[in-house]
Amino acid sequence: MTPAKYPSYNPISIREFTASKQASFFEALKQPRFSGQAVLTGPKGQKWIFYLYLGRIMYATGGLHPVRRWRRSLAIYFPQMLSQESSLDLNLESISTSDPQICWEYRLLCLWVEQQKINREQAARMIRGTVVEILFDITQGMEITCELKQDDLLSARLVLIDAEQVVAEAQQLWNAWQGAKIADRSPNWAPVIRQPEQLQQRTSPQVYGTLKQLLDGHQSLRDLSVRMRRDVLAVTSSLLPYIQMGLVELTTIADLPSPVATPPASHLDTASPPIGALIACVDDSPLMCQTMEKIVTEANYQFIGINDPLRAIAILLARKPELIFLDLVMPNANGYEICSQLRKLSFFRNTPIVILTGNDGLIDRVRAKMVGSSDFVSKPVNPEIVLNTIRKHLRQDVAT
Repeated sequence: MTPAKYPSYNPISIREFTASKQASFFEALKQPRFSGQAVLTGPKGQKWIFYLYLGRIMYATGGLHPVRRWRRSLAIYFPQMLSQESSLDLNLESISTSDPQICWEYRLLCLWVEQQKINREQAARMIRGTVVEILFDITQGMEITCELKQDDLLSARLVLIDAEQVVAEAQQLWNAWQGAKIADRSPNWAPVIRQPEQLQQRTSPQVYGTLKQLLDGHQSLRDLSVRMRRDVLAVTSSLLPYIQMGLVELTTIADLPSPVATPPASHLDTASPPIGALIACVDDSPLMCQTMEKIVTEANYQFIGINDPLRAIAILLARKPELIFLDLVMPNANGYEICSQLRKLSFFRNTPIVILTGNDGLIDRVRAKMVGSSDFVSKPVNPEIVLNTIRKHLRQDVAT
């Protein structure tokens, strides 16, 4: 990967932004000693900004919960700051009047270092933790668009981080998350009790009382891990049995309000969204995905192809397509299993799932219907049948 692939102000798309691609991406910025911002945009419009100096990371921000992450970081690294609310408010007030182009979190850290309330080593630990968390979220989201902006906004350099180290650390966390079989769930989701009576029957009064207090739907799994002083993986794993029984549900929650006035939206936020609905195809054959992509995109729909069935649910949750084509026979996982698991997730309960198969037998059709599939399309696919199937089910979706 050469630096020429990443010219300034020229957005590029990177599919499956895995750890190896992340390492190559940052290495490509290191070679020309790039200074400025790398603005990464996820499939649902979430943005992360990496501030770099001579190709090394100085800070990162953005994503779904930048304010929640900042509050968690204070609780972990600088709890004394949270206990001094009046002093914190004064600092934030002075920050809001300074340069709005620079993220307020970094300006606040610089101010505290200048005031000798914290030292550079403490600031560096917090920044490193923030970067690792962001890289984890980007890995889970998988596909990104990147735009580079050359500048030197962060003149105060608290730390310079080699991307290779934090990418490896984030990947280690991601591997553990996958190993616990929770890759289809985000640590940014919030647990909430859905069946209080059944949960009370299955737990002791003490455990139920604790769960009732903690699982209020207003704290993400990461928020809870800091509050409970436990690793987020351990917290999630302990709740997993209740989640699988449907007694507890994970839901998306909004970020906390920003403590400072936010700058006006940049031109990056004004791009028009793609016109067509997002269509996904889960098939281990790259050729099949390429065929479906051609059919779908020529009809002005968006498309995502997934060749790895083991990562299918995590990617589908990140992208949230309006319709899914699903191959019936794949190595390591089959269409029946994936369809059944998708139907157990509230978001995909009513999403059209169309089975792709070379076997057009009655047994396959009956079994696929039993696990919740919406329709069948036989291989090799006919473009007209594919498009008619999409139109039929998307129209039904709108009608309902």
